[in-house]
Amino acid sequence: MRLFELKLRTAARLALAVFFMAMLPFMAQGQGPVSFAPLVKELQPAVVNISTTRMATRRDLGFEFPELPENSPLMDLFERFQEPDFEHEEPLESRSLGSGFVIDAEGTIVTNYHVIEGATEIWASFVDGTRLRARILGVDQKTDIAVLKVESNRNLPAVRLGDSDAAEIGDWVMAIGNPFGLGGSISAGIVSARNRDINSGPYDNFIQTDAAINQGNSGGPLFNVDGEVVGINTAIISRTGGSLGIGFSIPINLAKPVIRQLIEFGETRRGWLGIGIQDVSEDIALSLGRPNNNGALVLSVDPEGPSFGILQEGDLILEFDGRQIERMRDLPRFVAETDVGKRVDVVVERRGQKEIFEIELGLLAQENPLADLQDMPMDQPPEGMDEMLGFEFEDLNPENRKKYGLGAETEGVLITLVLPQSDAEEKGIRAGHRVVEVNQQSIFTAAELRTLLGTAIETGREVILLKIADPIGNRRFVAIRLNK
Repeated sequence: MRLFELKLRTAARLALAVFFMAMLPFMAQGQGPVSFAPLVKELQPAVVNISTTRMATRRDLGFEFPELPENSPLMDLFERFQEPDFEHEEPLESRSLGSGFVIDAEGTIVTNYHVIEGATEIWASFVDGTRLRARILGVDQKTDIAVLKVESNRNLPAVRLGDSDAAEIGDWVMAIGNPFGLGGSISAGIVSARNRDINSGPYDNFIQTDAAINQGNSGGPLFNVDGEVVGINTAIISRTGGSLGIGFSIPINLAKPVIRQLIEFGETRRGWLGIGIQDVSEDIALSLGRPNNNGALVLSVDPEGPSFGILQEGDLILEFDGRQIERMRDLPRFVAETDVGKRVDVVVERRGQKEIFEIELGLLAQENPLADLQDMPMDQPPEGMDEMLGFEFEDLNPENRKKYGLGAETEGVLITLVLPQSDAEEKGIRAGHRVVEVNQQSIFTAAELRTLLGTAIETGREVILLKIADPIGNRRFVAIRLNK
């Protein structure tokens, strides 16, 4: 019996030892890598310091004297030192520093557009001391990405591009760059957040990290623990220019199609739906009977765009090409990432019914006023009356058309007064605006507005959805809470 118990204990200890041996890599992973040294040794040769030269005037460099009032006693003093005409001043040489990384053996380099903006010369310096002149293959201001090319008589070390969608909050990451022009420097941290919008452009979707990112790190890579690039370090929040532990990187999955197009065409070729959109506020969602404020509300349809005759003002876009639209700003990014000419399914909710439309994407033209799919709000106005709506209204006639500068072709119901501190006033409605739709139904008379308002009250609605037009024709949807 004792021999059996001894064998059982030995077997249990052996099994426990095997279990701990198997779990050791996962336990180490939970505490982070023992050292980043092997990764640094492998990756640092492919990360470059970017130095640029551009020509600037003293005005550009901040040397201009302040304007002085006429007859100021300081006028004579400043006139001795100030050049009389900056426009005819000889340009001065200005230098800037940043980072970048090589993505193939032939010398293709990725960096930020703002690192090389306005440069007359660009140089890429490698950790082994090699310094190569770079030329620009293409730039994209909207995503702040630039692609450069250097020529070398040997294959250059290159990094691998990873999958930023797989980077989870809490994952270890490492940044390599050129902070403050000091040369190759390493910092490590974690993914602090994802999908950050910092209002830097129409396609904001940044990875936030607490890995130290400072001035000069711009354009450098953010690596995961497998040594793959998951982001391009781009921005920081700081009062001094130093790291406060809040840095932002462009997700590499967002950058990949941009990089590919800049290499192939020298420019980006983004898909285009040809619509204007706005956010779905909680009030708008309530007025539509929606359980959440997901989606993008169609505000306008470009007559020259691919959606004309298919999508309508007031459509709520819920899915694009199989991808859910959780926030309005998701849609511009999804469309921009999709190839021009691709036929995609767009799922919309129209008057409470789900419908699917197939649309062939057009080419985004930079000069097109609807190109960015941005919310195009009109000027924020004051507001009006009627106990329920918070504003008074009447039919259009020659007198009020003249008063508010409205042409004979304008339609809708004129708002003549907005009650102070009403929901309508808070939402920017003003006298002179027109109601052109109620709950996605076009109206032309005050009687129609009253009828639809009565229907909304009878059905127990707390919010009514209006489409409002301002005197110059800008339109937007506004959800008004009814005062009962």
